[in-house]
Amino acid sequence: MRNIDIAGLIQLAREAGGEIMRIYDADEISVETKADDSPLTNADVASHRAIVAGLAAMTPDIPVLSEESATLPWNVRRAWSRYWLIDPLDGTKEFVKRTHEFTVNIALIEDGYPTIGVVYAPAISTLYHGVAGGGAFKQRLDGAPEPIRVSDSLHRPVRVVGSKSHATESLRYFVDCVADGELVSMGSSLKFCLVAEGEADIYPRLGPTSEWDTAAAQCVVEQAGGQVTTLDLKRFRYNTKDSLLNPEFLVFSAVYPDWRRCLSI
Repeated sequence: MRNIDIAGLIQLAREAGGEIMRIYDADEISVETKADDSPLTNADVASHRAIVAGLAAMTPDIPVLSEESATLPWNVRRAWSRYWLIDPLDGTKEFVKRTHEFTVNIALIEDGYPTIGVVYAPAISTLYHGVAGGGAFKQRLDGAPEPIRVSDSLHRPVRVVGSKSHATESLRYFVDCVADGELVSMGSSLKFCLVAEGEADIYPRLGPTSEWDTAAAQCVVEQAGGQVTTLDLKRFRYNTKDSLLNPEFLVFSAVYPDWRRCLSI
């Protein structure tokens, strides 16, 4: 985290969000399909360009890995001990469907773990950020950042947050298995943030994601007192292999029952 301007990073996330909303509000969304069948819009590209340019100006010595520049080979990435990992528009499907549940994600990874995370939801003017050792915060509009914390007890009914666009049979099994459980549907990395601010108890991701989808929000959750782990409860780590695909994972508060009993594995 040496010499990182947190206020400047937050402003950069807001500027990228402004690029997204400029396209959103003008109803000028153009959609292409990437090789993995996921959508790519002109807003993804505009946000990517704004963030990459801003980070280059702020921290020219730190490399950047973005969803929109993910072709960097492993033999280059494996030497990085410190780098930016960004998703310029997380929740592109939600953006196209105009649900407002999409975010800008910017994370600093150091030695495999996120030490700074900024998650900005421009359509609802809400920003979350976390800094290792400095806590986690939520900021609405131009208001002051407010500290957030995971819930210290389970809700009744237990709130299981899941994806609007990627619901799976495994998720339905999980919700049915949790005693007195209810599903809270949400898009993008805002699912993590619901856990971080104590509005949900558990987010089981039982389907595919990539590293840029999770890093910034992981930092927010961890600095709010929660955990992000693999299904065998090992802390989530980054840039350890050639593939940028994540394993399935769990996001939960520090107080938890044996969530693994509800995994259909």
